[in-house]
Amino acid sequence: MQYRLMGQTGDEISALGYGCMRFPRSGLRIDEGRTERQVLSAIDRGVNYFDTAYIYPGSEGALGRILTPARRGKVFLATKLPPAMVSSRRDMERLLDAQLGRLKAECIDYYLMHALTDMSSWERLKNLGVEEFLEKAKEAGKIRRVAFSFHGTTRSFKQILDDYPWDMAQIQYNYLDEHTQAGREGLDYAFQKGVGVVVMEPLRGGSLAARLPKEVYDIFDAMPIRRSPAEWALRWIWDHPGVTCVLSGMNDEQHIDENIRAAETALPHSLSEEERALFERVREIIGAAIKVPCTGCGYCVPCPAGVNIPMCFSLYNDRHLHKRAKRPSYLVATAGIDGGKPSYASLCTSCGACEKKCPQGIPIRAHLKEAARELEGFYFRPLTGAVRQYYRLRTKKKGGARPQ
Repeated sequence: MQYRLMGQTGDEISALGYGCMRFPRSGLRIDEGRTERQVLSAIDRGVNYFDTAYIYPGSEGALGRILTPARRGKVFLATKLPPAMVSSRRDMERLLDAQLGRLKAECIDYYLMHALTDMSSWERLKNLGVEEFLEKAKEAGKIRRVAFSFHGTTRSFKQILDDYPWDMAQIQYNYLDEHTQAGREGLDYAFQKGVGVVVMEPLRGGSLAARLPKEVYDIFDAMPIRRSPAEWALRWIWDHPGVTCVLSGMNDEQHIDENIRAAETALPHSLSEEERALFERVREIIGAAIKVPCTGCGYCVPCPAGVNIPMCFSLYNDRHLHKRAKRPSYLVATAGIDGGKPSYASLCTSCGACEKKCPQGIPIRAHLKEAARELEGFYFRPLTGAVRQYYRLRTKKKGGARPQ
């Protein structure tokens, strides 16, 4: 594993970080047995940075149980304060203490202000006393470093970066988002200031690892060195000297192995000119096909009307990326035939709650209408009702046939 310095902190951080938002699940719960095996395997092979958050369901608690005191000393632990749940200085203290309890930790190495979007979101926390709170927490040994994660414009990123002595900034960055949000300009600005940068969404919620147009696979396959689309995407990020650590939401053993192997050799400036040039062609192909820049982060759900927004957008993008209909898959995924409730796009009531929470600033309501028009059609709701009724009757019949 290669290690990079986190800005001016002196901390040596693994180039690959473990994103803990997408731990493997068994039903609705985190599969802690499998998660523990994956986490320990990553630690044994040099991964030493683990990123979670208060609002990641079950993540802090699972990580706290897995990272026993002996294991805790081998890693840097990062979690986040949820600004939406803060209305006073007391709230900050209460949340931090709850997180320390969940994580079974005396100290959090990197404490982030979660998902700041502009200067006003940071100013609001300042007005509530966050600067004094952070200093007191550091003095008490509850946190070591102060950081923020960001979803907004380059201008806002620079403003926030200049307003406080941050130890680290976490940004969304990948070869499709080189010039969106903080972007390359923000990354370089942080690097010049000596602030470490951790990258999230390197694969855009997995969309840069799978479900790509055939033309993109052809481009990658034609290169002299054979690499998966995921490895190409990760190596593009590690090629930047301003990047300290790339977070991967790893929940599959094969992906963990692949990512760790890549992290061992993906040094800054290690891509050739030919390799850098291929991303221009890939970017053009994907950009022309994709309809919604959704990463599948899930901040927009639950929807009051029950729409599974990330699923709808994933299937809508798939339809255009692969240039073929996805209506059967859409029906199966959103009709509720598994006994759950329907979650298709046309259920949207345009309340706008999702757009207030979306870190990408996506006009979700407009895109849901587009998805409904393309994926549903006039027959969709009657067909959905018929399919649900069929499965209900089938289930009832099977239930009635069981011996008493």
